[in-house]
Amino acid sequence: MVKTPAIFRESGRMYSADTCVPVREAVRAGHLQQVALSRGTYPGAPLPRGVLPGVKSIGFWNAPQDQRWGLPWHRNEGLEITLVETGSLGFAVEDQEYVLQPGDLTITRPWQPHRVGNPYVAAGRLHCLILDLAVRRPHQTWKWPRWVVMTQADRSALTTMLRHNEQPVWHAGSAIRACLQRIGQTVEADREGSHLSLLTVQLNELLVLLLDMFRRREIPLDETLSGSERTVSLFLADLRESVEDLARPWTVCSMAKQCGLGTTRFIHHCKQLTNLTPLQYLNQQRARAAAQLLCQEPRRTVTAVALACGFSSNQHLATVFRRHYGVSPSAYRNDSENAGQDAQQ
Repeated sequence: MVKTPAIFRESGRMYSADTCVPVREAVRAGHLQQVALSRGTYPGAPLPRGVLPGVKSIGFWNAPQDQRWGLPWHRNEGLEITLVETGSLGFAVEDQEYVLQPGDLTITRPWQPHRVGNPYVAAGRLHCLILDLAVRRPHQTWKWPRWVVMTQADRSALTTMLRHNEQPVWHAGSAIRACLQRIGQTVEADREGSHLSLLTVQLNELLVLLLDMFRRREIPLDETLSGSERTVSLFLADLRESVEDLARPWTVCSMAKQCGLGTTRFIHHCKQLTNLTPLQYLNQQRARAAAQLLCQEPRRTVTAVALACGFSSNQHLATVFRRHYGVSPSAYRNDSENAGQDAQQ
């Protein structure tokens, strides 16, 4: 039975923790072997309460043949680390597409949308760790669980490298590959918590090896990636891309709260990024979305378009629309239809 997914909002959009329903169905059909310890909505044997807090899922899957499913665009509740041990795998993060090969390691943060499969998962073995560090936005403070026994200096260094560099794909060295293989063997051997002490040691080893990889490669760091301005930038970008989000009854306070910021700070960042106040930006994007719908759905009434884009009425839409486009919504639609007919002649 699939549990109800944990719901959280990020950058104005509703997300659910990935329940991995395609994985469950593939396992049930005998197309995929999945070995994992998990909690919440993730598939696998349940982790005991109070043991390895923060670990949402740890283990691997083995696909002996190409699959007819993939994991669509989603975000996880925590830091996700995966390793392709064998085979290849289509993978995408934001606007970047990859074909992962053996030894390729992926690292995605909670605010990074990603997809697994292109569109389907290929034959291969994939190791995965999802670790919730109590962050959903770039500027929030990372909170490592108590079982992480790295020194404070090393923990701080690893946090900085993960926050200030968002490269999603790395080629792991032999030490990281071997560590994740051992973790997979430990998960597979566990029976009702029999190997959790060993697993704790191995997870700490993995974090130390990641830190060592970052240090040896002297990765470039960018402090702006963890700033509150970036959080606002991601919020505005998601708002721009989703008509459903635009239709929400936003206020300046609710937008600021969604970003985890005070109103004054949110307004400042919005002005810096767009040269507009939050409500000016919101109306601009609502008008833009309305213009697209007016052209794409000519049978939809102006009132229906207005409500779909977050305007309280067609009169409200008309006022804002004329300010941005210089004509009424109906005139804009007619001009677009006439232009389209002229182009066909």
